[in-house]
Amino acid sequence: MQLALWPWSACVTSWSVSLAAAVRLAAAGVAQFDPAAAARLAAVLDRSGGEREPLTVREVEVLRLVASGATNKEIAERLYLSEGTVKNHISRILGRLGLRDRTQAALYAQSRGLV
Repeated sequence: MQLALWPWSACVTSWSVSLAAAVRLAAAGVAQFDPAAAARLAAVLDRSGGEREPLTVREVEVLRLVASGATNKEIAERLYLSEGTVKNHISRILGRLGLRDRTQAALYAQSRGLV
């Protein structure tokens, strides 16, 4: 299925011409979106899916330890970091992977063979 913006968002001289174009696009199987709705949808997709930034080596180390059940304090001691830095790493991991919490991160790591 193709996507297109509403044809009347462009400079078109007549509403009837735009409507006819929209009907032709619909008949061809092209989904049409209002430009404002398309922008909102793109913003949501950008946050939740799409291309994700890869994890750094350190973030993968932290993720492995989270998946093994280590606490922030244990991770900090093992990697010679402060607990605040560990919390920052975990926040970035969750954000980059689109996860909500440590449990999801642990399941993600296990499903990818990181533990």
